[in-house]
Amino acid sequence: MNISSEHKPLGKQVTSSLHTVSPIVELNVGGEMYTTTLSTLKKHPGSKLAEMFTGNHKPRTDSEGRFFIDRPGTYFKYILEYLRSNQVPTQCIQEVYKEALFYNIEPLIKQLEDSPQIFGEVVARKQFLARVPNYSENIELMIRIARAEAVASRRSSVIICVVRSEEDVARCQDALSSLDMDKKSVVKFGPWKAAPGISDLLDCIQMDVEAKGYKTSFQPHVAEKGFRFKSHDYFYKFLFTWW
Repeated sequence: MNISSEHKPLGKQVTSSLHTVSPIVELNVGGEMYTTTLSTLKKHPGSKLAEMFTGNHKPRTDSEGRFFIDRPGTYFKYILEYLRSNQVPTQCIQEVYKEALFYNIEPLIKQLEDSPQIFGEVVARKQFLARVPNYSENIELMIRIARAEAVASRRSSVIICVVRSEEDVARCQDALSSLDMDKKSVVKFGPWKAAPGISDLLDCIQMDVEAKGYKTSFQPHVAEKGFRFKSHDYFYKFLFTWW
């Protein structure tokens, strides 16, 4: 369909008068092409999209003169649909939430945070993990140890020590002293003050390691015969499979 001369898409002409006209706008978002109106993009004045098109900034353009936004284009359609009709997406919730945060569209952010997917992740799981000392650092340490032991191997393992309470810390230390292994290679998680238990933490560890692209499984670590502690009360083996 031909576009009349008075409604030519804005994008081929980047001018300083963006705020004085209400044109049709062509966008290239990460390689995906969209057409919308300037008023739609400026619907929420405090958002990054509104700032891009206030006339105070000169948006970047691609080789065809379309305004270019260096973000995943796949999920921008959900952002655009919300701006057009206030329709909150029901698909790709996690990904759209990240884009809503980037574009700083506060009403959409708040509505997505009420969804079960985001509420469970942001309010429940992340709030729990925030109470586990050095959780993120320990995840990275596990991965470094596993990679160091992966030379010419299909699998490598990492032993972790999980202590729920302060009382467990001393018991775990006694048990660790009796283990026949390099103590520096054991990654300790805990203690923490929150309702979730050890099995919940183990699930979180596996989830976050696999989110980084690794294939893992875990099981209680059973020490050799004659060990004077129940090692499986504290120690677990995470198995990384490489191929």
